[in-house]
Amino acid sequence: MPPCKAISSRGFKIIFAYCFWLVILSSNARAQQPFYTDNADVTDKKKIHFQLGNEFDILQRVAYPSLRQNTTVFELDYGLLNGVEIGVDAPLIAISNSHVVTPMTVVGFGDLDFHVKYNFHKEREGSRLPALTVTVNVELPTGNAQKQLGSGVVDFFVNGIAQKSLTKKTTLRMNGGILFAGNTTTGDIGIKARGRVFVGGTSLVKQFTPKLDLGVEVTGAVTNSLKLSRGQLQSLVGGNYSLRKNMTFDFGVVVGRFAASPRVGAQLGISLDF
Repeated sequence: MPPCKAISSRGFKIIFAYCFWLVILSSNARAQQPFYTDNADVTDKKKIHFQLGNEFDILQRVAYPSLRQNTTVFELDYGLLNGVEIGVDAPLIAISNSHVVTPMTVVGFGDLDFHVKYNFHKEREGSRLPALTVTVNVELPTGNAQKQLGSGVVDFFVNGIAQKSLTKKTTLRMNGGILFAGNTTTGDIGIKARGRVFVGGTSLVKQFTPKLDLGVEVTGAVTNSLKLSRGQLQSLVGGNYSLRKNMTFDFGVVVGRFAASPRVGAQLGISLDF
């Protein structure tokens, strides 16, 4: 990876505003596909939520000789108590490399992630307070780090979520969290430097029809050194279409900037409650 460029005064102001926003609007949890910004809701007690998502990404040029990455994530969540969810997810990663390296394609499972999610305040009609949720994630280094499928370290992440209904059909969600140890990589995507990483995101989702939700989001991450060129910033446009009462088809398009984000990507998946 090339050395970081000096940050301009305008860039520093953007970083400062971003970090200030993270402190004020702390939030995140089980992500509602296709969005990375998590919702405040948790799986109902004794119910199961399953997500299967696939994202195909064209990587940034600084990732060379890695060119493309395909990530399939399996996630299973269980409502342990009222307002408390536990879950596990695992990615299956395929990285396509330039012909200058061998092998040209690397395939395997990445790091295994466990989480606990607690919705401690529900949104109430007539109240200005949003729904509030906190999550704790521990990711184990089960992926092969030598093949860039895993981080090689234990990741410990704490995240918060704020969710507010602006209208009956429009919902604003804000996430902010801190990775205390490890790094944020999934394959070739994410911040590889170890240490504290500040993560945040905001999404705005609207229900256009009884079956179709569409939304936009911006997410990002930066290390405690505030080197934006090694950080992550990406936007997504996508939504969900209800195939039946307990099942949705999820889709999205991602555009990213800086080394830790994909250049462009497409996401498809399904979500199922039972």
